[in-house]
Amino acid sequence: MKKRKIGMAMALIAAAGTILSACGSSDKANGSGSKNFTVGMVTDIGGVDDKSFNQSAWEGIQAFGKDNGLTKGKSGFDYLQSKSDADYTTNLNKLAREHFDLIYGVGYLMQDSISEIADQRKDTNFAIIDAVVKKDNVASLTFKEQEGSFLVGAAAALSSKTGKVGFVGGMESELIKKFEIGFRAGVQAANPKATVEVKYAGGFDKADVGKATAESMYKSGVDVIYHAAGATGTGVFTEAKNLKKEDPKRNVWVIGVDKDQYAEGQVKGTKDNVTLTSMVKKVDTAVEDLTKKASDGKFPGGKTLTYGLAQDAVGISDHKENLSDDVIKATDDWKKKIADGLEIPSTEKELKSFKAE
Repeated sequence: MKKRKIGMAMALIAAAGTILSACGSSDKANGSGSKNFTVGMVTDIGGVDDKSFNQSAWEGIQAFGKDNGLTKGKSGFDYLQSKSDADYTTNLNKLAREHFDLIYGVGYLMQDSISEIADQRKDTNFAIIDAVVKKDNVASLTFKEQEGSFLVGAAAALSSKTGKVGFVGGMESELIKKFEIGFRAGVQAANPKATVEVKYAGGFDKADVGKATAESMYKSGVDVIYHAAGATGTGVFTEAKNLKKEDPKRNVWVIGVDKDQYAEGQVKGTKDNVTLTSMVKKVDTAVEDLTKKASDGKFPGGKTLTYGLAQDAVGISDHKENLSDDVIKATDDWKKKIADGLEIPSTEKELKSFKAE
């Protein structure tokens, strides 16, 4: 009898151990215990290799993954590429079903989709870049693009030989207008007599339209074009490189955007490069910063985080080979004025009353 009681006690202990072990496995699967922090990203239609802000965001996630010993995939970090805007909601929902701890939507075009999925998946944290979604489980990342655009606008005006510069935008929106207005303000401040031709391509994935638009602008006498057009800007670079290859002495320039696009301007088979400079928007830095906050349990849900010149999140690229010493000095001076409180306009109304001094 005594042996039977001891046997039953041992059986109960073993069963309890099994139950506790199962609970531990369940906790890990549900995101607690020793489970790695996971982060996913949905690109807009520009794609992860757009050499612009999608790519920059992905680089920020990869940097976080490397620093934390994570690998690409469901148990670490991953992305889904959107071929059309119809994919946004589907892709966001797919990552949510795969239990990623933090999911990024890249670009203002994803604003409605993030808002919809955030309501459906209240236990998942989301982040949107370049737009604001006021939900408790969404953090919004915005930038003062007008500040960096002002600096490259000044560089364009001071580098132009014709006094005619151009701006090519992807889709006309509140966000892209910040690039345009900041650029025009910089041109105006550096050379009030200079003119700016503005065109919008109607999309961020239209390299052919970008090329045709650049061709028209260069023919009209424009010699510097600033693009804020994602993959559409590839066409602007293509046209500039073709013209430079035909006539190496021609003054023809492109100003890149989001990432340092110096490599994009290299004219094949020559030493020439048509990238005057780039307006660097450090999406990667902001993404890495927010992801770390979230992994540390400090996700700023419901808040908007804004990054500008003061946070070293926008500015001119380090490649300055094609800028004269005078232009570099001038842009450094403007940078200091902005740091000292000069407010750069971001709308047409603000531009009308803007005074650089």
